[in-house]
Amino acid sequence: MKDLQQIKQRFGIIGNSFGLNRAIDVAVQVAPTDLSVLISGESGTGKEVFPKIIHQYSARKHGPYIAVNCGAIPEGTIDSELFGHEKGAFTGALSDRKGYFEEANNGTIFLDEIGELPLSTQVRLLRVLEAGEFIKVGSSKVHKTNVRVVAATNVKMDKATNEGKFREDLYYRLSSVPISVPPLRDRTEDIHLLFRKFANDFAERYRMPSIKLEKEATELLTGYRWPGNIRQLKNITEQMSVIEGTREINAERIRQYIPYDRGVNLPAVMEGNSSSETSFSNEREILYKVLFDMKKDMGDLKKLVLDLMKQDGSPNLSGEHAQIIQKLYSNQDGDVFQPTAGSNPASVIVDNVHSAPQHHIEDTEEFIEESLSLEEKEIELIKKALDKYNGKRKYAAKDLGISERTLYRKIKEYQITN
Repeated sequence: MKDLQQIKQRFGIIGNSFGLNRAIDVAVQVAPTDLSVLISGESGTGKEVFPKIIHQYSARKHGPYIAVNCGAIPEGTIDSELFGHEKGAFTGALSDRKGYFEEANNGTIFLDEIGELPLSTQVRLLRVLEAGEFIKVGSSKVHKTNVRVVAATNVKMDKATNEGKFREDLYYRLSSVPISVPPLRDRTEDIHLLFRKFANDFAERYRMPSIKLEKEATELLTGYRWPGNIRQLKNITEQMSVIEGTREINAERIRQYIPYDRGVNLPAVMEGNSSSETSFSNEREILYKVLFDMKKDMGDLKKLVLDLMKQDGSPNLSGEHAQIIQKLYSNQDGDVFQPTAGSNPASVIVDNVHSAPQHHIEDTEEFIEESLSLEEKEIELIKKALDKYNGKRKYAAKDLGISERTLYRKIKEYQITN
């Protein structure tokens, strides 16, 4: 294993956090191989230094090293930039041109912002990774290349593959060895070190004394979440170095350069994982669960009221209805109302509905209030029409909007008796 401090000094890496050291260790270990590497991390975390480490500690270190920002190349020309084109392949193609993969032969190519690649280009890249072959734009000739691919992204690739924005087979091919670069907020012990390094660099560049932080200013700086990571810290340090008249920076001055201090920072949003898949992802899902639970309770109440109406005010307290009453009208201690002779069911409902327990939200499954069978509804309507007209099928058929012949057939089919 190479000396860690020597590697940091060689590539200008500042910091001693565990996540950073782990990322450097993996990069050095994978360097002698030809495995593809996918470097993931937020924008501004310094992902671009790791491909250089991999290249310099590999057998390809004497070969070319080409860095390509895929997000900066227009979609219409990216195939030509990466794989080259033949003369006359498109308007403006006045001569043959080599692409980056041809230029990087026997070396390393770094594809930054790999998640921005168009799907058509992803197919071409997959062929290079699997067979070492590519075809220039406007040509049918297959070219060979021996190149090591290191890619980087600041997007969630698993999410991009699920949404169909990135090919799943290419993702797995690229991430033979994944390297995760931690954000600056997870490297709080490195923030002040980075600040001092940047302050000294800018003092030398602009030929002025270096700025320094008071204790409270240092605490404020390390407590900030740094959404822009190292890039944001570097920009703010440069601003203070140029603008501030005093070289001693206190907490009040720091607040002028960062959007908000640690007291009003919002907590980080935790990414979904296997342990939290059953939890709610946002407040809207919680609201949906509450509404569905309320709808289910309303359905139970409707069934009870309907039964009261059918039974002339005397509810059926057996079977399914007994369970409904037990659920809706049990008190906080778990005691269930037991109806006695002479008790008024309606008053029982009014008295007990206010003490109904709060149900624990467990499921989003919607309760079906009543049967949705078309056959049952048809039978019910036919019976009501026949009752309305005292069994006179002619008038019943007219009211139902069907022919008398159709009504005869329905009565026979459903075996309906007057």
